Order: sequence, then C-alpha cells, then structure tokens
Amino acid sequence: METRTALVTGAAQGLGQEFAVALAGRGYRVAGIDLVPQPETAQRVLDYVELIADVTDEEQIGAALERVIDQFGTLHVLVNNAGVYPESPFEDITPEDWRRIMRVNLEAPFLVTRAALPYLKAAGWGRIVNITSAAVLTAPPTMVAYVSSKAGLIGFTRALASALGPYDITVNAIAPSMVRTATAERTVGADGGFEHVRAQQAVPRTQEPSDLVSTLLYVVDPGSGFLTGQTLNVAGGSAYL
Repeated sequence: METRTALVTGAAQGLGQEFAVALAGRGYRVAGIDLVPQPETAQRVLDYVELIADVTDEEQIGAALERVIDQFGTLHVLVNNAGVYPESPFEDITPEDWRRIMRVNLEAPFLVTRAALPYLKAAGWGRIVNITSAAVLTAPPTMVAYVSSKAGLIGFTRALASALGPYDITVNAIAPSMVRTATAERTVGADGGFEHVRAQQAVPRTQEPSDLVSTLLYVVDPGSGFLTGQTLNVAGGSAYL
C-alpha cells in the first residue's frame, strides 16, 4: 500500500492537532503548519514534520510545501483548518479587521491549496478538506465578518471541486458548531458562548474536537472518491442543510 501524506494547517492545538493525530492513526505521515511551535502535536504523532509558517504569506507557504516534499516525497491530503473567529458588533468592525479575517479564513486556504495542488496532481489522487462553520447557517449577529469568510469558503469548496474532479482530487468542507478548544475557551467560553450554542442544538452538549474526527477520516478515505463539493454539517443539529 502506498504511504500517504497529509498536511494540516493550524496544527498546534485544538481541531488541527486532533486531525493530525487521527490521520497519523490511519497511517498517514503528517506535516503541520502553524504560526507557533507544535511540541504537543509532534509528541502525539510519530512521523511528523513541524512547519512554522504564516498561511497568509505566499513565500512561507511555498517553502513549507517544499520541505514537506523533501521529507516525505509526496502529498495526498490537505486540511485547511487554520482560522480566526473574533466576535464584534458590525458597527465596530474596522476595514483592517475585515481584511484580516478574510485573509486568514478565505485567502489562506486559496494560497495553501494553490501551492499544494501540483503535488496532489503528481500523486494521482487527492483530498482537500476545508473547515468552515455551522455559523454560516445560524448567522450570529456579532460574527458578520466571520460568517462572510466561511460562506466564501463553502463557495470556494464547490467551485474547486468542479475544477479538480478530472484529476481525481475531491474537495469537501466540514462545518462544525462551536468546538471546545483552548482558543474558544478564552474568547467565548467566559461569556457563556458554549451554553448559548448548546441551547440551539438538538444534541445538548458542547462539541469536542473528537466529534469531528470520524467525519474527517470518512472524507479523506481513498474510497470516498465520489464525494465532492459537499459541506458536511456536523453541528449537533443546530441547523440543517
């Protein structure tokens, strides 16, 4: 069996770390990109390449991808997980805030995918997974910029799926609810954000990173080659597609 390689952005903690560990458990060699070192992820993943890079910087992304290929020789799976989700009343969003959110949540997946595509094509098949959000469906009023960026990522997923289907490369999105991560605990947990989201869900508990793992593994499986252009809403029934 061919040895497979996966690249996960935002791999230092939270969802990205759990995705990296899960892919390694399925036999993937894993490379992780983040702005910061990833010692905990590296400790949990046996065959891991730590890449410290800014996913909004084209040159840093290119250098990171070259290192992946130098180390592993190939690439099959890309998980565009890195993102930011600040809350703010619409009137308080500055143009600089808007551009930063769009740059990290929408432009970065474009840049990383663009850099990874030649290697996915060379491998003969590939899986691209974009992590969007169920907030696109629930549309919280204090997350206008975030919701706009994640809605754009769904459009990116659909159009890119049409473009890459002839190369046996699928493109899908996963839309979580509010996931209990260290970042979420700091930013929204203290203000009752988890309780508010739980009250809107059919499944009355807070979503954990582990709740997304089985969906990711299903989407990236070589046997899932007929699934593309889809957004899988894994949000405890907070909204329905």
